[in-house]
Amino acid sequence: MRRADRLFQIVQFLRAKGTLTAEELARQLGVSPRTIYRDVRDLVRSGIPVEGEAGVGYALPSKFDLPPLMFTEGEISALVLGISMVRAFADPELATRARAVLDKVQAVLPGELRPAIEDLTLFAPPGQRPDQTRHLEALRGAIAQRRKVRLEYVDGRSRTSRRTIRPLGLYFWGTVWTLSAWCELRGEFRNFRPDRIERLEVLDETFPDDPEKSLRLYLERMIGGEDEG
Repeated sequence: MRRADRLFQIVQFLRAKGTLTAEELARQLGVSPRTIYRDVRDLVRSGIPVEGEAGVGYALPSKFDLPPLMFTEGEISALVLGISMVRAFADPELATRARAVLDKVQAVLPGELRPAIEDLTLFAPPGQRPDQTRHLEALRGAIAQRRKVRLEYVDGRSRTSRRTIRPLGLYFWGTVWTLSAWCELRGEFRNFRPDRIERLEVLDETFPDDPEKSLRLYLERMIGGEDEG
């Protein structure tokens, strides 16, 4: 681990766990307590208000927060790959927002870390057919606003049905998206593939938080296998 990354991790541990001794920090980071003593001293000199002393423990003030966007190179790589995947496999509106996030990160990164943004060794090239993503934006909005959706759906056997559903969650499986929902026609949880939705209408009618028709309960039952249509 680079020293700069280790200093960052010390601050993160103190923020998350409160008071920690040098021995505890050393064990977490795989270094000696003497190294932690030096690191804490350097953090204080740089303006990070670490309180405490060797042998007693270190802590940060309760209202202390890090300046935004202090990323390690590995974290930047994860961020770039994640944004690349969103741009490749999500709907156009979400892809645009992902690009905006990346632009904001790049604008405030220290100069030595900016090349990591352009690293193409981790990349997800666009691969989705347009029909895979055409309903995602509308469905995301319906999920966020807890609004019912009326749809015309063609299942895997080419059977067409009309449903009113409570959309609960969208999941990407590497090749296709699925929509998890409570189907009012069947009176049960169902999975739908957005690319098989022929027509979709987001209704003004909202639905309450019902534990018996919730995403949490659906996920508990999900181990039993998918049930489409």
